[in-house]
Amino acid sequence: MKKENLVVIANEKVYEDNQNFYCNFHDEKSIPEGLSKYNNTHYIVGSLSKKGKHKINTNNIKVSKNIFSFIYTIFKSLKIPNAKYLFISINPLNFFSFIVLFFFKKEIFVYLRSSGHEEYKYILGSWAVWIYDFMYKLVTSKSTVIVCDNRLYNKEKSHLVLPSKLDSRWLENQKPASLKQIKFLYVGRINPEKGILKFIDLFKSLKLNAKLSIISEIKNINETNADIKFLGHGYETESLIDIYDEHNIMILPSYTEGHPQVVIESLARRRPVIIFEEISHIVKNRKGIFVTKRQGDQLSITIDHIMKNYKEIQKEMDQNQLPTKEEFFLEITKILAKD
Repeated sequence: MKKENLVVIANEKVYEDNQNFYCNFHDEKSIPEGLSKYNNTHYIVGSLSKKGKHKINTNNIKVSKNIFSFIYTIFKSLKIPNAKYLFISINPLNFFSFIVLFFFKKEIFVYLRSSGHEEYKYILGSWAVWIYDFMYKLVTSKSTVIVCDNRLYNKEKSHLVLPSKLDSRWLENQKPASLKQIKFLYVGRINPEKGILKFIDLFKSLKLNAKLSIISEIKNINETNADIKFLGHGYETESLIDIYDEHNIMILPSYTEGHPQVVIESLARRRPVIIFEEISHIVKNRKGIFVTKRQGDQLSITIDHIMKNYKEIQKEMDQNQLPTKEEFFLEITKILAKD
């Protein structure tokens, strides 16, 4: 497959140190690395103030310290011959960049990882949804749309591609789960829409022999409960797999999600996942994901069911067909080449 010039415009932040680049989260490195395998990829991002824990293994990255340098970099990219442009999500800065590229008649793609309508409603309130809706309608009407969620999918107007970070390491050397104690694991950002802060309150109200571990960038959280442990973030794949294996239930308390990677990771390690009703759409036909109400008594019932039927649940989880990282980036590359 011939490599094409691809400019990726992402709502991410990267730290630059002498032509080496670092980010805080694994997702922020997987996209430029994965696409660079099949394309001559140019990655345009914002600036991170502190060095992240993940080194991005590609150096064709343009870090912009403010909105003016970001737009300047967009204009400079116009000189790249026959370049195609891929936006990762829709936000005000990406929208302005889109206007510039549309004016210059560039070929534009947009990859939607979640429902921006839901995120704007939850984070800013119902009044703000129209802002996103305006950007969404204009961008998607003039772009090739790639989505990861069936709810965003329109057979005639978009391509459905399931993202993944799984490689062979996630699927090998499966370890049995210890069931002596309930051990929850949460992996993700500590943002309001992720629901983890409210889940901590719910966890404290449970009268269970349980512990909760949180992998995230810690943001001014004062937590003294001995059964709640913050593990930081920035783990490499092997260490992250070990942490999954040390726990027996993944908790994802989000209010809005598209296609969460942590669910795929947990299923790959044969660890059941608990979610709440607001994101029940992510279950699809996968085994091992349990939906419950955001109430202590209902959550306790679900936990009890999982712990008492753990081995049977794991056998059902063996039926899951999980997407791989290789399949994900190859599928996107085919879409870029086709259009």
